[in-house]
Amino acid sequence: MRIPAFARRLLTCTVVTAAATVLFTGHATAEPAQVDWASATQALHTAAAGDPSAEKAVSRLLGDARVAAAAREAALPAQPFQIPAESTVGRGGGAGLYGSGLSLNVDGFRFGFFGGPGTIAPNQTGARLDVVWLNLSNGRSGIEQLTEHRDIIADTTIRTRPIDPGPGMIVAAVYGNLWHRWPVPVSAEHPDGFRYVRGDITFPSMGSVYN
Repeated sequence: MRIPAFARRLLTCTVVTAAATVLFTGHATAEPAQVDWASATQALHTAAAGDPSAEKAVSRLLGDARVAAAAREAALPAQPFQIPAESTVGRGGGAGLYGSGLSLNVDGFRFGFFGGPGTIAPNQTGARLDVVWLNLSNGRSGIEQLTEHRDIIADTTIRTRPIDPGPGMIVAAVYGNLWHRWPVPVSAEHPDGFRYVRGDITFPSMGSVYN
């Protein structure tokens, strides 16, 4: 099967969203900030307490070399998380690199996710993608489901509702699973002309943003 180029789509999504950020807010950047990933991951694990799925997801990040090697500068609005996700389907159909969480701040602060094979399927029954987040500056935290997606070519992300984490440094991790689809010849097996596959995240995407 033919899988669209992940890097090209991610760059396009980032550039378009960043441009929209400039249009609506007048700026697209903030002062870079340094993140202590070890402390941030431990704090995020504490914030996930009480939700077994969130705790299990963040526990995979604790002490992992991929987190230790991540960029130290915090991501800015409309940019992907520093630590990408891995999944059972990856970018090319097999297990591996899957995609990235995103921070968006155009019509309100949101978290999103971009990646996987094909496009995001309009029907997410049987799948659930969540983000656990913590504002290190004010202690606010929460878990939000990513549900907002329009079934059009231009929409390459799935997003949370707008939330209010308050100002400061925010760390977050995206985990769960997501349905993808791509066109194939119509057949008894594919009556609507699409093949569907569910990506189950095996390693969460983690990032930070200064709001």
